[in-house]
Parts: sequence; C-alpha cells; structure tokens
Amino acid sequence: MNRITTWQVPTRLVFGPGCAEQAGPELRQLGGSKALIVTDRGVEGAGLLDGILASLKAAGVDHAVYKEVVSNPTIYCAEDAAALYRAEGCDCLLAVGGGSAMDTTKVTGGVLATGLSVREMEGTEKARTPIPPFVAIPTTCGTGSEVTWAAVIVDPERHFKMGIRSSVFFPKVALIDARLLTRLPVPIVASTGIDALCHALESYTTLNSNPISDSLDLGAISLVSKWLRLAVADGDLEALSYMLLASTMAGMGFGNTACTLVHAMSHPVSGFYGVPHGVANAVLLPSIMEFNLIGTPTRFGEVARAMEEDTSGLPALGAAKLAVKAVRELIKDVGIPESFKPYGVTEEHLEAMVEDSLLSPNVPRNPVRVTREDVAAIYRRVI
Repeated sequence: MNRITTWQVPTRLVFGPGCAEQAGPELRQLGGSKALIVTDRGVEGAGLLDGILASLKAAGVDHAVYKEVVSNPTIYCAEDAAALYRAEGCDCLLAVGGGSAMDTTKVTGGVLATGLSVREMEGTEKARTPIPPFVAIPTTCGTGSEVTWAAVIVDPERHFKMGIRSSVFFPKVALIDARLLTRLPVPIVASTGIDALCHALESYTTLNSNPISDSLDLGAISLVSKWLRLAVADGDLEALSYMLLASTMAGMGFGNTACTLVHAMSHPVSGFYGVPHGVANAVLLPSIMEFNLIGTPTRFGEVARAMEEDTSGLPALGAAKLAVKAVRELIKDVGIPESFKPYGVTEEHLEAMVEDSLLSPNVPRNPVRVTREDVAAIYRRVI
C-alpha cells in the first residue's frame, strides 16, 4: 500500500454459454466488414468455428481463416497471418483458440499496424500504433491472454520465447463461452488449468502484487482448486465455466503484476523442446514454490487456505508448505507428470536454458533472489 501501482483492463468482457455467437455483431459494431480468423487446425476440426461463422454471416461480416497456429507459435505464424490479412483485404481480427492463437493475433496486429518485424517488437511498447479491431474468443481455460497486453512467441533461430508487450494489444472485446471447451481434450484441460493456477499463484506472490490483483488471484486459485478435477474428469459445463472464469481472473491479475521464476524457467523448456506451455509450468511449479517459500511464507499460507487446506495452529512456514502439498496433489490428480522425462528434456541445453531464464523480466520480481546456480539446480531436479 506504500507504492504507486497502475491497473488497466480495457477489454470489454462478455461471459456465458453461447456468447461466442455474438462475434459477428461485435465485429460489425467495431466497424469490421471482413475478419481474419486466427485459429488452429484442432479448433477447426472440432467444429468450434461453426456457430461463430454463422454469426459472422448473419451480421454481414465476411472472413478469411488462418489456421496454422501451433502450440508454441513462432514468428512465422504471425508473419504468415499478416500476409493473408493483406492479401484477403481484411479489416479486423478474430482470435479463436488458446493463448497461442490470441498471442499470434496480437503480434499479427502489431506487424500490420507498425510495419515492424516481429523481432523488432520484442520487449515493451515497441508497437505503439493501434492494431486493427480485435475480438478474442478463448477455447482453453488457462492463458488469460484475452485480458492481457502481452504475447509470447518463439524465435526458432534462437530457440527463444520472446515477450512482446504493448498497450495496443488488448482485444476490444472478449467473448468467454465455456461451451467451446466441452470438446477440449483432457490433457489440454489439465495443462491449461494448471497454467491458470500458475498465473494466479505467481501474481499473488510476485514482488509486484497489489490489492486489486490479490483479490482476483486468490479467487482464481480457489476456483481452480475446486473445479479443475471435475473439469478434467467429465468435461462438466459448470466446472468448465468456472475454470474459464478463473483463467480470465488470473489473466487480469498477472497482466497487471507479472509472474515469477516459474514462467521465466518454463519458456526456455518450450523454446528448446516444444513442451506445451502449461505442462512446462506444471512440472516446474512445485519445486519453485519450495524455493520461494521463505520469501513470502504468509502469502503462501493464504494460497494454502484458498485451496482449502487446514492451516489452523500452524506457524507461517508450516502453513506455506501446505500450499506446495495441495499443488502437487492437484497436478498429480489431473495427470501431469512430475518431471520432463516423458518429453525428452535432457541436460544438453541446460546452460542455454539457464541463460535464457535469467533474461526474463520475471526474475527480478521473484520473491527470493535468484542465482544461476539456483536455476540450474531446479532444472536438474525435474529433468
């Protein structure tokens, strides 16, 4: 409370089953007449675009589709999408998918608006020209990208996940419709759900935490703890709705604070080995929580209570350790491995991953000071 903080979420949120079919009127209201839909083949193959396309047609909005987004999108995804946008004469953007689709759309918009290359936008506020009107429809329960100003995209030549942040990247509207998650494969529900937990937990324990984010973060942690298992077990619509809400709440939280060492270390694993982002976070999370406990034990105790652990009578550090226990149990229950062995991660690129981790702007915000040796030791524990 003794420092100045800022807060921004300019995106208008529409939440509820069926709201994705408002895409056409929303784009038309933004002045759009032909949308570039940025998505992936899985979303298209699952038929998730059908109602959305009908909505566009009814509103008189034409469209083209870029469906080559991959799980860890590269700079070439954004460049190719921008080229298709120009070739098709589009005038607005519609992201339908997980964080990969939404991040690709943000960077595509930056390329279109500024004329900069993707690499030239790396960092903060390099892209300042407003991007084309942009509506986001998340189809996973993890990223929160529909309410953040950031995109993460892989530079294949460096095996490096670049962070690109700009206040012009916020979608104008986010349509948050849990019906689109009912056909989501179980492993993606699990990994993206833990990604939402990471966002909230890291935001709550970062040195940048603030009172507004705290409320959203603890609320998201509680929702994930209560509903993720059921969402994984049978795709229950109520559970998925609460998970999608948790994801958006966590997005608003960490979008205004930042993450910690978990995201700093997970990005290199995805950059070098293609490990899905949520899985990379999940494998690293318990070990990094243990490392960070001494930095803010009271806050980790609050995390434990949000996850319905009984901390009564325990000292601060004892209560904090229950947060690690609760997170380990949740990760195990939803079927995510405890190590990177199933994904072929070895020590071959260890030094490079350590170096890339230390470049992350999240490292200075970690509640415990981090050394090169600390990062290497944590990697070795989970490889």
